[in-house]
Amino acid sequence: MTATAMSARSDLTELGRSETALRAFLHGLPGVDQVGAEQRAAQLGTRSIKATAKAWAIDLAIRMVDLTTLEGADTPGKVRALAAKALRPDPADPSCPHVGAVCVYPSMVPYVAEVLRGPAGGAGPAGAAAAPAGAGVVHLASVATAFPSGQAPLEVKLADTRAAVAAGADEIDMVINRSAFLTGQYQEVYDEIVAVREASGPAHLKVILETGELSTYDNVRRASWLAMLAGADFIKTSTGKVPAAATPPVTLVMLEAVRDFRAATGRQVGVKPAGGIKTTKDAIRYLVLVNETVGADWLDPDWFRFGASSLLNDLLMQRTKLTTGDYAGPDHFTRD
Repeated sequence: MTATAMSARSDLTELGRSETALRAFLHGLPGVDQVGAEQRAAQLGTRSIKATAKAWAIDLAIRMVDLTTLEGADTPGKVRALAAKALRPDPADPSCPHVGAVCVYPSMVPYVAEVLRGPAGGAGPAGAAAAPAGAGVVHLASVATAFPSGQAPLEVKLADTRAAVAAGADEIDMVINRSAFLTGQYQEVYDEIVAVREASGPAHLKVILETGELSTYDNVRRASWLAMLAGADFIKTSTGKVPAAATPPVTLVMLEAVRDFRAATGRQVGVKPAGGIKTTKDAIRYLVLVNETVGADWLDPDWFRFGASSLLNDLLMQRTKLTTGDYAGPDHFTRD
């Protein structure tokens, strides 16, 4: 990190000490050109890639999937099966990469951990098929902080977070207090993220902005910076529980924010669009958006993820078509 970046990072850290300074900084960020952002995202969405690049992009997208189930009807059996699929998405093809993470509610974390790490933190349950090379890097993510609404006392949110980490989660997906953010109580939102960051311990923290409720691109930019200033390792678009989920223009604004944040501080932060990303075409459009906005440094599962449930099966079907010449039907892969 350069001396200039170190100085800027120190200055930005001080913002969290003052509501006035925090507000002045966030409202001093350049406004987002709505038309320009939407046109740029649409233009990049028309890019096509060659077959060899497509094969690489599909495998990369698989590695970036946070395979997710967040339903009231989730059961131990369902999440165990999801975790097994995360390790070996296509049992018929051992060359198929594993996904980035499995994402579940805190109460389901122990059952996922059994499959990903074994009862005592080993490679997996006794008698299970050997996982592909590198399977140990499938992360275990848990939503927390009264997901999806975030409407709970801070003490409840912190207990939720600590319980998930204690059960084996190494990534926490928290939701910001949108009520506080939209009423301009930025210090409250900042302090809460800092507290959850501390409660998460060694786990990576993904901060969900719920962009569909933020109304404007300017608010998306402000919320992105607020989360990063407070210590987010990732910023995430959505819970997937509101009608307006991830969109390319919103993701573009967030990518620009992490790019500018790294330039100012020297710290890189990841981005996770979630909700509504269902097809291989969707995923490739987002990868093009990443490459053209922030560059190859973010084309890695450590820095870009997809929050999805149905996306993986479409990626697997397209991968089979490229490798065998034949489409596998949707019933060829398990439904999540």
